[in-house]
This record gives sequence, C-alpha cells and structure tokens, in this order.
Amino acid sequence: MCFSHLHEELNTPRKVIKTSQRKDFQQSRLKKYVKNPVYEPREDSFLLEKAVQQYAFGLVLDLGTGSGIQAIAAAKSPRVEKVIAADISPQALEVAKENAANQGVENKITFLESDLFSAIANEKFDTIVSNPPYLPANEEERVDDVALESGESGRDFTERLSQEFEAHLKPNGIMLLLQSTVSNWEKTKASLEENGFSVEITGRKKFFFEQLVVLKAAKKQGL
Repeated sequence: MCFSHLHEELNTPRKVIKTSQRKDFQQSRLKKYVKNPVYEPREDSFLLEKAVQQYAFGLVLDLGTGSGIQAIAAAKSPRVEKVIAADISPQALEVAKENAANQGVENKITFLESDLFSAIANEKFDTIVSNPPYLPANEEERVDDVALESGESGRDFTERLSQEFEAHLKPNGIMLLLQSTVSNWEKTKASLEENGFSVEITGRKKFFFEQLVVLKAAKKQGL
C-alpha cells in the first residue's frame, strides 16, 4: 500500500484508503473494479506492475494478489506460461477473478486462497511477485486491516516472505518485491544480500512522506 497517498488525501493519520463501494477506473491500460475490503491499486501497485511487465517470466506466483493487477500484468506477457494468484482474502480472489475475466486472461491464471505459501505445497516458480502490506500498526494509529498493516514495525509480512520464498524459487528465478522507506526497505535489501541474493532496484518513486522501490532479487550463481 502507498503511505504517501494516505497523507495526500487525509488530514488525520492512518485512515483506510480503500473504496467503500464499487469503483471503475482506468489505469495502465487496465480496467479494474474494486470493492471494500480489497486494496485499490495505487502508485505502489503501478510501480510494481511496470517491473512485472518487464521482468516476469515462466511460472509466476503473485502473493497477496488483491485486485489482481500484478497477476493480470504477468498473464499478458508472452514470456509468462502460467500465473498463480494467491491471497488470504476470499473477497480479493473474487475481485481478481472478475478483473482477469474482464481482461481475457482468466484461463492463464489459477486463483488460490493462501496465507503466503501455506497452500502452495512444494511448487517452485520462475518469478515471485509481492506488494506486501507495510504500514506499522500501533495503539495510537491503526486500522486493523491485513491489507494495509503488518505488525508494529510494518515488516511482519516482509520478514515471513524473506524467510520462506527461497524454498519456492527455481535456481534461476527472481523475486519482484515492492518496498518502502516506511518499513525500511534497506533492511530488506541487506537481508536478501546476506542470504546470497543479488538485489537490484528496478523502480523508484519518491514522495514527500516516503520513497517506494521495487527490488529484484536473484540467487547468486554458484551459491
């Protein structure tokens, strides 16, 4: 989720930025419908979407698919064979399925209810994509929404993902991960590098309140 958008639109901190009713909109040549409680694609989504369009290949896993924007972008790529769109929310999967059908790529995507890799079994992927929740949740400011918040540091989802994704990545595979200064993206990059991954920043967008980056991680050859 994009923290800067929250501050631009609201005078009080940490209010829900999702739509409360159905909304049609045009962005990145896609028409997506969003309804509460599904996260509406914003600047962070579109930054990651560009990386997916450029780098995704083979068998793709979109973790926390939400509206399905990344899964749809991957499915449209001729380099991508198949996409699994996973989300813990049944409502999100319903929305993603409808969006994929509207874009004519539903036959290339399998939708799966899963808490991270819980329903993935031992399958391995060429590309893993994720735009995790990263707002810190504290007693003063919280919305109690797993699509937005991720523990006191904002890093709970990212930390779990960092610990588990390697077991599901093929030897020459890549992970495309949206991160923010709000939850310390430098820490994520350093952790991946310490675990034998080369990490490249493939996208960056600066706002007054935060900086968004897309990290592209690949296992160093010979490790």
